[in-house]
Amino acid sequence: MRTLQIDIETYSGIDLLKAGVYKYVDSPHFEILLFGYAFDDDPITVIDLTDFEELPEDVIAALADPAITKTAFNANFERTCIAKHFGIVCDPTQWQCTAVWARALGLPGNLEKAAEALGLETQKDARGKNLIKYFSYPCKPTKANGGRTRNYPYHDPEKWQQYINYNRQDVVVEREIRRALAKYPLPDSEWLLWALDQTINDTGVLMDAVIAKNAIECNEIFISNAIANAKSLTGLDNPNSLTQLKNWLADQGVETPDGIRKENITDLIETAPTAEVKKVLELRRDTGKTSVGKYEAMERSVCSDDRIRGVFKFYGAGTGRWSGQIFQPQNLPQNKIPDLADARSVLRSGDFEMLEMLYGAPPFVLSQLIRTALTPKPGCRFIVADFSAIEARVIAWLADENWALEVFRTTGKIYEAAAAQMFKVPVETIVKGHVNYDLRARGKVATLGLGYAMGATKFKDTAEKSYHIDFTEGEAKDIVAKWRSANKNIVKPWYAVEKAAQRATQDKVTVDVAHGVRFRYAPGILFAELPGGRSLAYQKPRLEIQEKFQKNGLVFNTPKKGTMLKESTYGGKLVENLVQAIARDCLAVSMMKLTEEGYNIVMHVHDEVIIEAPEGTGSVENVTAIMGQPIPWAPRLPLKAAGYECDFYMKD
Repeated sequence: MRTLQIDIETYSGIDLLKAGVYKYVDSPHFEILLFGYAFDDDPITVIDLTDFEELPEDVIAALADPAITKTAFNANFERTCIAKHFGIVCDPTQWQCTAVWARALGLPGNLEKAAEALGLETQKDARGKNLIKYFSYPCKPTKANGGRTRNYPYHDPEKWQQYINYNRQDVVVEREIRRALAKYPLPDSEWLLWALDQTINDTGVLMDAVIAKNAIECNEIFISNAIANAKSLTGLDNPNSLTQLKNWLADQGVETPDGIRKENITDLIETAPTAEVKKVLELRRDTGKTSVGKYEAMERSVCSDDRIRGVFKFYGAGTGRWSGQIFQPQNLPQNKIPDLADARSVLRSGDFEMLEMLYGAPPFVLSQLIRTALTPKPGCRFIVADFSAIEARVIAWLADENWALEVFRTTGKIYEAAAAQMFKVPVETIVKGHVNYDLRARGKVATLGLGYAMGATKFKDTAEKSYHIDFTEGEAKDIVAKWRSANKNIVKPWYAVEKAAQRATQDKVTVDVAHGVRFRYAPGILFAELPGGRSLAYQKPRLEIQEKFQKNGLVFNTPKKGTMLKESTYGGKLVENLVQAIARDCLAVSMMKLTEEGYNIVMHVHDEVIIEAPEGTGSVENVTAIMGQPIPWAPRLPLKAAGYECDFYMKD
């Protein structure tokens, strides 16, 4: 199959990094300036669209030809821009993204850093950032530039020629990266999944503009009033100043050696010597909560049709899981207030005084209402469904922990069953009203936290921070010991997987683990092959003495903050990688099945899908049944999903 390598340079009045490419191309000022391309190994051509040059007919034809693979580094950008500029459909099934390919191989998703990590002789032109800033961004009007707000090629022909050369060089580098990656092709199933990801990003989700606008306005009013109140109480010029506030508190007899942070402000409030000090600290707590950042990100990125697009990053994590961008849908606050619809209605009405009177300080309720700003289009509703205890199911399957698998195939009450196994009590007694019911919480936190070799100290901290359960050190050690004793088959892979990865690295061989998982060494890369047909990649693996464990351990290079840094790992962490990767692949299979059934997925968060379904079509029962279907490459893995319908996005 022929390949068309593409790189473009563009202009828009929208900040690409803050708003995303879909809002970027939605600007009336958007245009493609330069179009660099090359078929296969042919010479590279740059078309200057600002000079009235046109794309050759063979390139225009190739953009719609399924027999020609279009490829770019971060192809979502090229696809979206080309579709908008030329008014054509850029079918994602005809495209491949070398940034995705690089991330899947444990390399940086940044063009310059990927080229460096691969050790290519050809590197990205370092002058690019300044040229992009000059020609692709609006400029500040000054007397020197005649008050213009944009630089055109004729304003600096020499720089423009450099920009053309820069564009050509990017095509060179991108093609060299693709050639280097070609030794390790991704499965066709991953490219089909990426195409679905592109469709989901292209579709986007509807935003209730009134909710977002009112949330931002409500927060501004609250913050302004709170600061005025704090000024009145303290007499400070700026009560937001940490230094000024700490000095004032010291004058009131309150010492703050640990600062005034989220972690300790509750204790400071509870021990406040006067009502005045307590009120000031409460105002500090309430104004310190970031509650509207996501609303602001939504407003920045929403397109002219009120839909937000491009919020999912394919292969955003090394396990292959998606990550979020723009308003970060993967870490939205949960909603826990019981009358969520009423609170949403009050916010939408603009009655901010009523909102505060009914629900307390606005930052807290606004945080819980963030999800509700996302809605289905008129005539539709959301069907939301997610896997039940997916990681616990996968690790039990991978380890052949048969008692847990039997629970998942029958009652599904894994927390109760885990507690019964750990504390040697009848599972029937772990019910509300019985003295043993308190053991369920211990079974839950143990099941969710101990599958990856977590020690007692970290378990104690995790239980406190994530589940608000306080254990003594002795209790934490006891729970860890009891859980490991009750789950001996889950403990075994921690050591077996570590041994397999180390042997594959040291002896440069392939080592089988279980259920289709195996470690395979290739020049410079350790692959963890998964039952679904893809692999995790660990770059430049080697064995080194790990200071933390004082023994030989597996070390590899991984992309962090745009560059490759050393990271050490161990059996529990490797098992966590495998389990999360397999869980991701289960979600991927379900997403493909749901799409084939005609469901329109507009979002997916962790192990959850959000479907925009026209009234009278589809059902929760059908969606969860599809998600619970057996997967051919994971025989006997018991999957189950639960779901609900809603008129705005929420956590049930």
